[in-house]
Formats: sequence, structure tokens, C-alpha cells
Amino acid sequence: MYQKFAFGLAAAVMATGVAAETNLSFALDWKFEGPAAPYFTAIDKGFFSEADLAVEISAGKGSLDAIPKVATGAFPVGFADINSLIKFLDQNPGAPVTAVMMVYDKPPFAVIGRKSMGVEAPKDMEGKTTGAPPPDGAWAQFPIFAAANDLNVDSITVEPVGFPTREPMLAEGKVSSIFGFSFSSYLNLVRLGVPEDDIATILMADHGVDLYGNAIIVNTDFAKENPDVIKGFLGAVAKGWADAIADPEAAIASLVKRNPAADAALEQRRLQLAIDTNVVTDYTKANGMGTIDDARFASALDQISLTYEFKAAPDASLYFTGEYLPEGGFALK
Repeated sequence: MYQKFAFGLAAAVMATGVAAETNLSFALDWKFEGPAAPYFTAIDKGFFSEADLAVEISAGKGSLDAIPKVATGAFPVGFADINSLIKFLDQNPGAPVTAVMMVYDKPPFAVIGRKSMGVEAPKDMEGKTTGAPPPDGAWAQFPIFAAANDLNVDSITVEPVGFPTREPMLAEGKVSSIFGFSFSSYLNLVRLGVPEDDIATILMADHGVDLYGNAIIVNTDFAKENPDVIKGFLGAVAKGWADAIADPEAAIASLVKRNPAADAALEQRRLQLAIDTNVVTDYTKANGMGTIDDARFASALDQISLTYEFKAAPDASLYFTGEYLPEGGFALK
């Protein structure tokens, strides 16, 4: 049972007649790496300020991490895997959280294998050991991936691993593949010295998994009381992504300000991979960023139901709303 949180609008009218900025905490799914750069760009370029928002961004610990943070009201907005959100809402009916803007139109869920260890295609996983962090969004989709590729799951040994040890275990040959986001795990392996021609990225979206990826999520109680705040936030996020697409090097400079230990060149490659594979797709080019295709979403729910037993009949309206988006989504250029 989720308590309803009464969120008051933080903006106040100052004596000068100028509205104060609304403080807004934003929970990311992961660390401050390349794909997080557009949100810092939105801060540095003043896109949030233009919407009278003062946004504080917090790192996350996985694709599921932001969901309970937003559902409990600890954060009014977050970034999370929509498929994990769907299951969360089925298990926690009435929780005040939903998705409002699709960011990864094509999900980055992937199995990353070492060719030298015999993993280049889904079937190659059989008879071998794979590493999977339990909270990982890609691992959460394994039942669908396995079903779509007719994998003998009993022949696959799954080794639970932590996020910090996932890529090192593959680099050291302790597992032959891992689950992760394509743009993250691939470049983490490169940084660890694994030759790029030895890395096989098996993108689930290219092997029968018809799902969406990560989206901006909101606490619905907060959103209902502050619709203009949410609309302004989403507009600024879209501007941040458009700016990062146009000038990824500048976007990474904003990221490095917050993560000085980051390898700027590596993180720019990571951002570019996310842009090219997950954000700028045929659909978003034609329909704008943020929206979803109702028929595809219905198909995705059907696919989830193949391997997940819903407690209640799935209802697409519970998981995503476009009411805070402009008609036609956001232009990426």
C-alpha cells in the first residue's frame, strides 16, 4: 500500500514578481556516464532554468533503481526501464508512478560475449556460463530473449555478479558472456583491454525482443498537482538530448564536470552508441522523441506475458501517458 504524497509546487512568487525556480530531484538509472550527458547539458545550457527549474541529478544503481524511489515520492522524476515498471505496477497495484517520455526507443538490452570463448550468437550461450547482475534491466528480459531464440536455459549456467565485477569477469574469462546495456558493457570491456574484434554485442532487439527501453518516469501524485513542472522538465530534457546529438563533445564536457575521473573520449563513444542505436531511430525521426506506438506497445505487453504471469490484465494506460508531451513529440534537431 502506497501512501499518497501531497506535493506542493515549490515555485513561489518573489517580491520582484519573478518566479523562483522549482527544485526538482531526478533519479538516474546508472552512474554518470556518456548517456547521462544530455541531462547535464540541460543544466549547463540553461534549458531547465528556462523552465524555472533547478534540477539536481542523482546517480542510480541499475535500471530498476529509480522505480521505487519515484513510487515512494523520494524523487518526483526518474529514469528507468519501462518493462521493469510494468512488472512493478502489476506487483504493486495503485503505486503512484508511470512513464511519461520514452527515451530509448530501441532498448539497449544485450548479451555481450567473447568470440574467443565461443559466444557470438544467442545459441552459443548454451552449455556455457553467463554473468548476470540480479537488478540489471537486460537480465530481466532474459526469459523473453530465451523464448524468442529457443534457448535451452537448463544448459546455461547463470552466475550472479555485481555491477562492478561484471565486465572484469568477462575480461578475465571467468564467464563467457554477460548481460548489460550494449553501450555500457561494450566500452567497459574496451577500457579493460579486451580487443574490440573479440567482443560480440548480441542486441536483444535484433533477436526477437520487441520491447521499449528506458523512459522518464514520474510520481503521478506530483505530476497531477504540478503538470506544468513536468511539461517544462520534459521539454528541457528533450533540448538536452537534441543538443547532445548535435554536439556530443560539448555534452561530454558537461558530464566530465560532474565526473572528473571519466575518460572523455570513451564516454563520448558511449554517448554516440546510445544516440545511434537507442535514441535516433526510424520511429523517432518520423514521429519525434518521447512518444510510443500503441500497436508496438500492445505487442510488447503480449511478449512480456509470454514469460511473466500478470496478476491483473495488463493495462497500457497504467504504464505510459503522453499527456505531458507536445503533440508529435519532440524534434531531435
